Amino acid sequence: MPHADRPGRDAAVVDVGSNSVRLVIYRLEGRAIWTVFNEKVLAGLGRGVEATGRLSPDGVRDAMAALRRFKAVIDASRPEEIHTAATAAVRDAEDGPEFIERVRREIGLDIRVLSGPEEARYAALGVVAGSAEAEGVVGDLGGSSLELTRVDHGDLSAGITLPLGPFALGAPKGFDADVVRRTAVERLKGANADFKGRTFHAVGGAWRNLALIHMRMTDYPLQIVHQYEIPARDASALARLIAKQSKSSLERIPGIAKKRLDTLPYSAVVLDALVDRLGFERVVFSAYGVREGMLFEAMPPEVRRLDPLVEGCFAIGARQGASEGLGQALAAWLHPLFDDLEPVFGDGRDRIVVESAARLADIGARLHPDHRADLAFTQVLRAPVGGQSHPERAFLATSVFARYGGSGATPEQDAINRLLYDERVDRARALGLALRLGCDLSARSPALLARSAVSLQSDGRLCLTARADSADMLLGEQTAKRAQALATALGVELVMKPA
Repeated sequence: MPHADRPGRDAAVVDVGSNSVRLVIYRLEGRAIWTVFNEKVLAGLGRGVEATGRLSPDGVRDAMAALRRFKAVIDASRPEEIHTAATAAVRDAEDGPEFIERVRREIGLDIRVLSGPEEARYAALGVVAGSAEAEGVVGDLGGSSLELTRVDHGDLSAGITLPLGPFALGAPKGFDADVVRRTAVERLKGANADFKGRTFHAVGGAWRNLALIHMRMTDYPLQIVHQYEIPARDASALARLIAKQSKSSLERIPGIAKKRLDTLPYSAVVLDALVDRLGFERVVFSAYGVREGMLFEAMPPEVRRLDPLVEGCFAIGARQGASEGLGQALAAWLHPLFDDLEPVFGDGRDRIVVESAARLADIGARLHPDHRADLAFTQVLRAPVGGQSHPERAFLATSVFARYGGSGATPEQDAINRLLYDERVDRARALGLALRLGCDLSARSPALLARSAVSLQSDGRLCLTARADSADMLLGEQTAKRAQALATALGVELVMKPA
């Protein structure tokens, strides 16, 4: 599987939303997207647009101040790409064009106003950028609108936009859950059977806040919103609970911005109505959305086709490792063995996970040897790499822990036990031991590694071989020890011999 071996570049996105105005500067390394700067102001441009038809005066003031600062940051950092977007509030307000012209004239930023279908498309592309295998329906909830798009492993349907953002439902005036729900249900009639499905991908800051609340309520061990998945019935139960809370009760929940307190109950009701009307079975929260979708669209087609998890792991491993090309060589070396094992993820994910783990095999090269296992585990578990579920995070972290000699329980063992069942834990450890064997056998040399092979024989034994002219590489106590550890982990006998 190829990787994008090209210099990184910086890209800035200025996002003028109905609730927040944000500047994010990203580092792009092939298919991998890293956030290096992120600043937002909850200006509330869309407050009152539903009633007055015009942008909030206070919101315009705060947005202009934020955009002046953002322009100064962009001028100083000089990113290779600059993308801009304004969404529903600016699109719908009668003074939206006047605001855009004022920003151009006074600040020097040309802000692109997205149409509803464009906003829906970019939100869906963002989900695909963060999860290449995503299928179902993407819903992006902003301050004024909800965009819905069906996605199927990278293929997108035409999206729709509906007036279901909190400001379009009456926020921040007094919240009445029954009235808001009736309105939401009525407006959701525009989402016909084309938007029914098993999986709902929730995009937007308000829904990310709901995910964080659910994590805290359930004592979830991995506080990472991206690809956090819960049954739809749990999402509905949470939404109904939030809708019943007073503002003072919501204020006591840690981590919620005060400016979101007035809009969060509206967002909760919309999520509940969506699940009820469209029959979703699970909700997956995405940290990627319109901004990442714009970056993804601008990538060359051959880069977009790469796997985000493999690319992200390659970028981390290449930056922190010491042996160029080792990850790719290890993946090729490991596939004959692990392709013969019963899958523990299915749908082709086992091969992707092996590819990704191989790219992480040298991640501890620059860490202190006494602490490599623990430090590498923690970094991999929480790395801001897209394209992976939470169980896959735990699997890769466990593999890297074993690769660096971690024995017994991993750090955060309770989290691992909650995220992985026993067969996946055993396979992760076996994969880590295989990485350790390959690295030590070859002294992390791709050329030397290619002179050997590891596989399961027809009689079920683990066979480690080397070319006749390189048979001496099989000698040594450490080589035998590493190979035996792998065989034991797989529950098989070991045989070592020249090819």
